[in-house]
Amino acid sequence: MSEPLNDWDPTSDPVLRDQIAAYDAMRRHCPVAHSRYLKWSLFRHDDVMRVLNDPHTFSNAASGHLSVPNGMDPPEHERYRAIIDPYFGPERMSAFEPVCRDIASDLVDALNKPSEMEFMSGFAQMFAIRIQCAFLGWPWTLQAPLLEWMGLNHAATLAGDRTALDRLAVRFDGHIRALLDERRALGEHAPDDLTTRLLNERIGARPLSDSEIVSILRNWTVGELGTIAACVGILAHYVAAHADVQHDLRACPHLLPKAIDEILRIHPPFIANRRTPTQAASIGGRTIAAGDRITLIWASANRDEAVFGNPDEFRLDRDPADNLLYGAGIHACPGAPLARLELRVAMEALLAGTTKISLARSGSAPVHAVYPAAGYSTLPLSIE
Repeated sequence: MSEPLNDWDPTSDPVLRDQIAAYDAMRRHCPVAHSRYLKWSLFRHDDVMRVLNDPHTFSNAASGHLSVPNGMDPPEHERYRAIIDPYFGPERMSAFEPVCRDIASDLVDALNKPSEMEFMSGFAQMFAIRIQCAFLGWPWTLQAPLLEWMGLNHAATLAGDRTALDRLAVRFDGHIRALLDERRALGEHAPDDLTTRLLNERIGARPLSDSEIVSILRNWTVGELGTIAACVGILAHYVAAHADVQHDLRACPHLLPKAIDEILRIHPPFIANRRTPTQAASIGGRTIAAGDRITLIWASANRDEAVFGNPDEFRLDRDPADNLLYGAGIHACPGAPLARLELRVAMEALLAGTTKISLARSGSAPVHAVYPAAGYSTLPLSIE
């Protein structure tokens, strides 16, 4: 069977210059599209929800590598989620909030105010890396290697360089395996942190294997670092560009949880992920064969006019069930409570520790991140 015609090129310069605008256009004119790079892409909210709510037809086991629990289907998926979900429960979040708040406050206090700064490297990325290491119990000496790894991994993903990606995966896994070996060597003197606790988890009658623990920590870390940094940048840019929203959030910080979810619906921090149909499926009048790759374009679905009206309108009265920021269905992000805590605390600290956040007056414009990243690569802001 010949490959379907290619409807678009997701790696073209026009798309990469402004991903959100490009996805908006695809949703309106070719909502189920084929490309050499992403294969089938779904842009409409209804089509994405159909896939998310039918895990038996649309498998999440789309990777050739072990991916716990992201790349698993029922019933295996539920067994691992039962282990993972409690790490993001209310008690753990309450215990971690003071640590999170100290990190955010320290970074805000260290800002040179008033001044112009490059916000992504000067705050957002440092917040993401410090908060993740604190949550996992990782030493500060890992912060610089992880920041370097993030940049190399992004470049290799965009280039489609499988050799480089495999090499980087081995490098990342090496960091985690060294931490596991260290904790085993320390025995009862090992730090009582999340990484140590995973060593004591069991799946059925056996302990988790090192490969399973490495996969869990890789999924948490790789997803968390880039996405949290992107989110913080998007939120800071939005309040800088919308003085009325910034004014309201400074006056009424209790609005932050809803406002954060809405801003990140307008400007999504996460572009896409994959599914594989277990049988032929017809979506939007197009036939997708069993085994074909499907790319769910979150950054389009969460801006669908059929659900949200004007996708750029900032509203705090929307139905939260429509917002796909953290996914939906059985694969909804288990780390959503942690992400919401981190973003709320980061924005509380930024607003409390400054008097004004605005776009840089020097004329330097923000530079959009490119697929598979979202948000901004560089973000010049004025901080007072």
